[in-house]
Amino acid sequence: MKTIKDSVHDHIEVEGVARALLDTPAVQRLRRIKQLGPAHLVYPSANHTRFEHSIGVYHLACEALDHLGIEGKRAERVKAAAILHDVGHGPYSHTIEEVIHRHTGKYHDDVHDLLDERTVGGVLADHDLDPDTIADFIAGETNLGQIVAGELDVDRMDYLVRDAHHTGVPYGTIDHARLVRELTLIDGELVLAEGNVPTAESLLLARALMNPTVYNHHVTRICRGILQRASERLLADGDVAPEQLRRMDDHDLFSALRATPETREFARRLGDRDLYKRAVWAEMDDVPEEIIDAGHDDIREYEAEIAVNAGVDGDEVIVDVLDRPSMTESATRVIVNGEIRRLGQQSTLVSALRQVQREQWRLGVYAPADATDAVGHAAESVLELETDGALVSEVRSPGTRTTLDEF
Repeated sequence: MKTIKDSVHDHIEVEGVARALLDTPAVQRLRRIKQLGPAHLVYPSANHTRFEHSIGVYHLACEALDHLGIEGKRAERVKAAAILHDVGHGPYSHTIEEVIHRHTGKYHDDVHDLLDERTVGGVLADHDLDPDTIADFIAGETNLGQIVAGELDVDRMDYLVRDAHHTGVPYGTIDHARLVRELTLIDGELVLAEGNVPTAESLLLARALMNPTVYNHHVTRICRGILQRASERLLADGDVAPEQLRRMDDHDLFSALRATPETREFARRLGDRDLYKRAVWAEMDDVPEEIIDAGHDDIREYEAEIAVNAGVDGDEVIVDVLDRPSMTESATRVIVNGEIRRLGQQSTLVSALRQVQREQWRLGVYAPADATDAVGHAAESVLELETDGALVSEVRSPGTRTTLDEF
C-alpha cells in the first residue's frame, strides 16, 4: 500500500492493482500532461496534471465501491480503469484530441492498444485482469464502468472540484462526498437514491458555470486554436507521425514545435504569451446554421477565404466553432417517489441551463492583434454573420474592452 497526500482529497491509500499500475510509464507520463491544457495562460496556478486527477478518480471510485458493497475481481476492474482512464490523452489533454482523431481514428478513451503495451499489460495479467475488459470499463461500456465513465461518474466529480481548486474559481465546488454516498445500483444501472434531485442539479450547475469561466474562457480557446493549428502543421511539414504525436507529453510537443521551422512562430507566441486576439465573438443566433455544423475541411476553406479577403497569411486566421451545446448529465437517473426517472424529465433547472448554454455559446475568429480589424470585416462577410458589426473586433471597439481581455 502507498499513501499519497492529495491537494483535494487529503490522504489517499493506493493498493493492489492500482498501486502496481501507478509506476508504469503510461501512468507516469500523465505527470507531464496538464489537466486543463493551456488554461494556465489564463489561470497561472492551473498547473495540475492528469496524474493527480487519475489518483483522485481512483479514490472516489474506491469510495463508491465501498458504499455499493462491491468487492473482489469486480472492484479490481473498476480500480484499474480509474487509474488508467486517462492514459489515452495526447499532449495538452483535450486540446488537440480532434487533430489526433482525424489522423488516427482514436479518441482519448480508445485505449485497447495502449493497455496491451508490455508494462501495463503485464501488470494487468499479474492481477488476472484482461486488458480489453479494462478498456471497455474506461469507455463506460459496462454496468460498473458507469462509475468511471457515465452520466454520473467519479471522473466528472473529481475534475470539477480539482479544476476549481487549482484555478481559484469557486463555481466547480460540488458535494462530491454526498454524490458518491447516494449512488446505488438498480438492475445494473447506476442511479441516485431518493431525495437527490438537487444533488444531481448541483453537478449540472457547476458545469454550466465552469464552462465559460474556465473550460471555454476566450483566451483558453485562442490558445487551443493556436495549438491545433501548430499540431496540424507539425504533422504536415515536420518529422512527427500521428501515432508519435498521440504519445507525446506537453514538453515533447512544445519542443517539437520549437524545433520545426514551420511551427516555431506558434511556439514563440505561446511561450511569450503573445497570443492572437478576438476579431469576431458572435452569439449563436447571429451565426448561420451551416457554419455551426461545418466540418473541419469546410472551416479550413472559410479560414483561407477570410485570409485572402483580409490580405493576411493563411495561418493568421483561426475560425473556432464550438460543438452545439449538450448536457449529457441530464440523462442521470434519479429515484423520485420510488421510480427511476431521468433528471432531464424531472428537473426544471435542466431546461433553464440548456438555455444558458445556448446563450453562452460563441463563435470565435482569432488573428494577430494588428490584423483583427481586417480579419473581423472579412469574417463578417465570408461567414455571413448577422452582427451589424456590434460583436466584431475588440480592436475596432475599444470602448467594449475590459481588463479581462488581456488575461
